[in-house]
Amino acid sequence: MTTKNIITDKIQALKALRNDNCYPENLSTELLADREIILAIVEAGYSALEYASEELKADREIVLAAVTACGMHIEYASAELRADREIVLAAVKQDGRSLQYASDELRADREIVLAAVKNRSYALKFASAELRADREIALAAVTQNGYALKYASEELRADREIVLAALKEVSEALEFASEELRADREIVIAAVKNYGKALEYAIDELCNDRELALIAVKENARALEFASEELRNDRELVLIAVKENGLALQYASEELKADREIVIEALKDVGDALEYASDQLKSDQELIDLANF
Repeated sequence: MTTKNIITDKIQALKALRNDNCYPENLSTELLADREIILAIVEAGYSALEYASEELKADREIVLAAVTACGMHIEYASAELRADREIVLAAVKQDGRSLQYASDELRADREIVLAAVKNRSYALKFASAELRADREIALAAVTQNGYALKYASEELRADREIVLAALKEVSEALEFASEELRADREIVIAAVKNYGKALEYAIDELCNDRELALIAVKENARALEFASEELRNDRELVLIAVKENGLALQYASEELKADREIVIEALKDVGDALEYASDQLKSDQELIDLANF
């Protein structure tokens, strides 16, 4: 088993740092409690706080240098400094995710949370309940990444403008919209026209809307999976789907899986679609030859 060469000499450690050839885990306990050494390490961009003494984790200058280089280093700062506004602001501006390590008071600080979500939309997850209900903050988050809608308040997930902004960024955000908006035809169309499989998140009634299902299937044939049972037995709709992607045959009704013309169209796209045809058609030699062509 190989053991690490632990550096115990301060001059040697500083020299190694200058040559970019020194890591905190290679330093002795005594050196990890040395202010000059730790400051040199964090200024070099290494995560020294994790290994530093408790006294140095509470050193404002060292922690500020550390989080300015990498916001997530605030995880190892003292509780007092995780409640320090200047330090937390520096951390979230560098990496919004660091908001999770801030004090409760600062996770309820509007300026800090806004800075965090502008850097990383998912930081909304770590904001106070009050700020997750802040319209400007939620809008800043979902505009950057629609998935952040998941962390907005229930009220804002029912806000039409915010949901549309999220969908513009990523259609799958429909999953996190309120039930009322998942029942809104215009909202669902906005989602499926860019990603057909977002139909999965629409209410059942809209999954039985032929025009809407057609939009979804034309964008992504596999959206047929989320259409109603009635529409999966719609010959025209299924034909459109299998021409686009033969494997969509698996979502067709049993009746249409036994429809020779539909199966042929699926096989023209991909031979593996034969797996989803009816048992009778699976044994049809002409179709077997077509699948293997």
